[in-house]
Amino acid sequence: MLQAADSTGETASKFAARESVRSISISPEGKQIVMVMVRPDGGENAIVVDLATGGANPVFSANGGEEQLRRCVFVLEERVVCQVYFRQGSNRKTESATRLVSISNDGSDVEMLSAQTASNAYYSSNYGGGIIDYNSEDEDSVLVMSWKPEEMGTGTLVAKRGSGLLVEQVNVNKAKRKQIIPPNPDAYRYISDGKGNVRVMASQPRSESGYGRNEFHYFYRAVGENDWHDLSKVIVEGGVSYGFWPVAVDSDRNVAYGFDTQGDHTALFQVSLDGSNAKSVVVARDEADVDSLLRIGRSRRIIGVSYATDYRHADYFDQRYAKLSKGLRQALGGDKQIAIIDADANENKMILFASNDVDPGNYYIFDDSTKQLSPLLPARPELAGVKFGHMQPVRFPASDGTMIPGYLTLPADSDGKNLPAIVMPHGGPSSRDEWGFDWLVQYFASQGFAVLQPNYRGSSGYGADWFQKNGFQSWETAIGDIDDAGRWLEKEGIAAPGKLAIFGWSYGGYAALQSAVMEPGLYKAVVSVAPVTDLERLVNDASQSVDRRLVEDFVGRGPHVDAGSPAKHADRIAVPVMLFHGDADTNVLVGHSRLMRDRLQNAGKQVRYVEFEDLAHSLDDKAARTKLLSESNAFIRKALDLPD
Repeated sequence: MLQAADSTGETASKFAARESVRSISISPEGKQIVMVMVRPDGGENAIVVDLATGGANPVFSANGGEEQLRRCVFVLEERVVCQVYFRQGSNRKTESATRLVSISNDGSDVEMLSAQTASNAYYSSNYGGGIIDYNSEDEDSVLVMSWKPEEMGTGTLVAKRGSGLLVEQVNVNKAKRKQIIPPNPDAYRYISDGKGNVRVMASQPRSESGYGRNEFHYFYRAVGENDWHDLSKVIVEGGVSYGFWPVAVDSDRNVAYGFDTQGDHTALFQVSLDGSNAKSVVVARDEADVDSLLRIGRSRRIIGVSYATDYRHADYFDQRYAKLSKGLRQALGGDKQIAIIDADANENKMILFASNDVDPGNYYIFDDSTKQLSPLLPARPELAGVKFGHMQPVRFPASDGTMIPGYLTLPADSDGKNLPAIVMPHGGPSSRDEWGFDWLVQYFASQGFAVLQPNYRGSSGYGADWFQKNGFQSWETAIGDIDDAGRWLEKEGIAAPGKLAIFGWSYGGYAALQSAVMEPGLYKAVVSVAPVTDLERLVNDASQSVDRRLVEDFVGRGPHVDAGSPAKHADRIAVPVMLFHGDADTNVLVGHSRLMRDRLQNAGKQVRYVEFEDLAHSLDDKAARTKLLSESNAFIRKALDLPD
């Protein structure tokens, strides 16, 4: 039975609320936590909580919008370091920067940790730094990786001083700094070993024109040495990486952990840093890409790996955590996905997060010495008491017979038949949907819709053959799979005749529009959020970026560029279209939606366009997301002739 429409937007407001916690960290002694809490009206507060007394103390805040508090971590028992993000302008003129700020745990003393330039220009360096190691030769210091911009010297001659990515040892109490690695303009990352030693450098050589090449070089050095030695080289073609790319260093074993291909899938490898460059497989799966490391504590010690099939799995090297994970799953419910967010210096007290498809998630404090598990707070308190629909893995056939994986969510208490339905392709396209709580999916399920999320060919996680040439160069295959998802819903009787819509965000928004171009009668309504609408324009948008060549290589050249650009075929779209975009989006510039609106209007098509002022790609704002949900729901219901 179809649910009553969310005519007042009250339900939309609940689902649109941002998660309560943006980041959470525990102190070295496990006595305190610091949380970045979001405010309902926008902005964030950093709050230190004494775990013994429960006392809470606000120590820092950001206004939201152009100023955001991204993350705060305990560095010392009395000291917290926060990363603040700033933005100025919109669209092509948007400039952004990050800054590191050190704060006492009572908020009484604030120190700027990011280096200031000679000109003291606030936006002189876009990347104000990130902590790569909590340990160093000075116990009150951390290792900070940051970008040093070019500066002009003064005197009889004007000269540019060296710029590039560097590593400094920075005292969090006094902001005194000591250079560890000098600036390197080609470097884009340094990897430390968790014990204060920078062991790996990643660089991207540039062409004479200044654009980064489609290759990345990795170097290593021994502890106590300054000389860099060749480690590996990675070539990127169409978004696929070929070669070993390191992500972590184990100092005890003197190896670099990283990823490379093993057969058709990505696997975890280790390479010795003893001069032999001996390489061996650590974990490989035949059915999925191994895509991330599991790490713990202040040294970021590696304890296992994670990968996703129909569900996400964790394989632990460390038997203590394998046993702990099993026990926690039993305590919290066997279907819960459990993540260890942080741990104290002794790995005794931990912050956990547990969730599943019908549970938005809760944070917990776990004391391993007493085996006590204490609730901390929910991720989405506004949704307390809401009944959610279960997300189930499914397979459906593509037109060529290939079975396409995806997830089907039905309204709670539904028999799964004769429903209005939405196909919701994911963004990326180098991404995939996974089983778990999804606020977008669950909102539409609460409104009586069946929602199918296809992991079409072009998605990541399923191996190189599945990824093909990525969802832009192989758009015909990807869009074909997405359209076959809609056909399957109708064939199985899940979707009622004529009651099928498509909703997508980012690449998903592109796919929604391109599906309407290729199959004008399949979907009766199209909602597209922050979409790419012209592939040639996407490349041109990166013309001033060092990554232009990577973008150009990802999109490719040839007839597929024009054929795969929905803005160039707006005349073929036969159903109503709704577009949403933020004018400060730097992932996909707002010009894409404006162009699509204009082309649809010129072709005499039905289109409604909503533009959000000063919001980026994620539309991370409760009011904006409420509008997005409520108006999308009303738009789809009208197009599908459903009750208001």
